[in-house]
Amino acid sequence: MLTIELLLNAVIAGILLGGFLAAASLGVTISFGLLDVVNIAHPIFIVAGSYAAYIANSRLGLDPLLMGLLVSPLFYAAGLLLYRAYFTFFERTGGQSLRGLLFFFGVLFLVEVGLIITFGVDYRLVEAPYLGESIHLGLAGIPFRLLVPCVVGVVMVLAVQQFLSRTYYGKAIKAVSQDSMAVRLMGGDPTRIKGMAFGVSLATAAIAGALLIMISPVEPSLAREYIGRVFAISVLGGMGSIGGTLVAAILIGVAESMTSTFYGPSWAPAVSFGILLLVFAVRPSGLFGR
Repeated sequence: MLTIELLLNAVIAGILLGGFLAAASLGVTISFGLLDVVNIAHPIFIVAGSYAAYIANSRLGLDPLLMGLLVSPLFYAAGLLLYRAYFTFFERTGGQSLRGLLFFFGVLFLVEVGLIITFGVDYRLVEAPYLGESIHLGLAGIPFRLLVPCVVGVVMVLAVQQFLSRTYYGKAIKAVSQDSMAVRLMGGDPTRIKGMAFGVSLATAAIAGALLIMISPVEPSLAREYIGRVFAISVLGGMGSIGGTLVAAILIGVAESMTSTFYGPSWAPAVSFGILLLVFAVRPSGLFGR
């Protein structure tokens, strides 16, 4: 009975964790999968979103999720500026591969150092009345600190999916990812459209950061733990597949949760990347890649 209870709770926790991981990986799916921009700095912007939620919660008493929504336009504007710099110095000159990667590594380092100088290296957390609550269904316990981020993460993934599929700007982003020259011949500006898409990717980081600090305390170097994870989810789901990102995130979440429960948390990253390598061997384009 104890083993069944552990297994059930591990699976539930993994599914809930997967909803958050989908939100954290969504921006990478947009920037890397649709724009071919290897933004390894994305996780540090998630952590920056966590600190924004922490400031609002500790000083103003605001709900962390509300603050994530409020600062997302600022992150969108930062994304526009960051892509403009990337395009001007790297993409336009044809050096977007290694040099562009080093550019985003530098951004990650600068933002992390800025957070350390401002907040130190102590762990920070938020408080909300519902975060300590749980729902009990038989043997299963569903903590709100995981349930809320999961629900919000899934809603955010579905919203971005609808944005890309049904809106004019969303269709323009998908068109640029498929054939930027055709967009230019139709009178569109691929650079402007890519900038908007990159802004959307960073806007998702603000909300994901608010979800992250709901789940666990944060400190600046935490971003490094998510670099490989978010790229693995994005590639596993299929390059540019929003729905695939959600499925891959749930698979990774369940795998990590079960491994942590039965074998210890140190084995979780190995199992996650083992799944990625297995999918590459069977289907190199990812689960939902074309």
